[in-house]
Amino acid sequence: MKEQLASLGYPSRLIPLKTLGDINLVSPIYALGVQGVFTKELDGALLSNQADLAVHSLKDVPTILPEGLAIAAVLPRASYHDVLIYKTGFEPSQAREAIIATSSIRRRSQWLHRFPTHSLVNVRGNVETRLRKFKEERWDGIIFAKAGLERLGLLPENSSVLEWMVPAPAQGAIAVVCRKNDHSVYNECRKISHEASEMGVMIERNFLYHLEGGCSVPISALVNFENDGIHFIGAVHSVDGTQEMKVELQSRKEDWKSMGKRAAEEVRGSDKGRMILEGFRKLNRS
Repeated sequence: MKEQLASLGYPSRLIPLKTLGDINLVSPIYALGVQGVFTKELDGALLSNQADLAVHSLKDVPTILPEGLAIAAVLPRASYHDVLIYKTGFEPSQAREAIIATSSIRRRSQWLHRFPTHSLVNVRGNVETRLRKFKEERWDGIIFAKAGLERLGLLPENSSVLEWMVPAPAQGAIAVVCRKNDHSVYNECRKISHEASEMGVMIERNFLYHLEGGCSVPISALVNFENDGIHFIGAVHSVDGTQEMKVELQSRKEDWKSMGKRAAEEVRGSDKGRMILEGFRKLNRS
């Protein structure tokens, strides 16, 4: 990102900030009870003019940004897959009992749907910390976003891509956020935005938005481009993994803006979808 800005003639300086999600390393993300656990402090730095740009993992950015901020660019998307790091000899489908580590309620719900007899434990911290904990604990596996491991050069040999797991909306994408009224910065950032990546993740985020979801609910979405069309798959799971509803849509590229909403309406219009969504609401009220 810094190099891309420099190529446009804009040298930049990094300002390190810690967010609530970085400080509270005990509670699962979904238990923190607030939106934007990895973004609020950076939003504040933008709105107070301490910084001109904020760079986020887009899956952590709430679907409604604070007033005055806008997503200025989406960089070329890396892998959207989830990946299982496992102890030597572990095969999930062959193990009736197993311990899998993740702080994501989405990954937890999908794993329990597929392997209902396994146990899930919470793990927090940066990538290096979670890998170290995995070596020390008697866990059979731990789930990561593949993109994060690859960016850091830390993807181990004992890893398996979870092709069956539907990712978080916008997983693998990096977003650049700036102030709406800072037109020169916004316009320059638009030059480094990747059109296909931006279109795909916005469809996924629209699905999340119209289901009124965030990182505290197990909602998944993925867009793939096929020739001149778009293939969308979305999923909602009950927190305990017992219930699943998936929706798939095909669309022309020119109709992309309505795709996420149409998929969300299909979920809301089904008995199973309404039941799962009502389960989210009851959990959030308790």
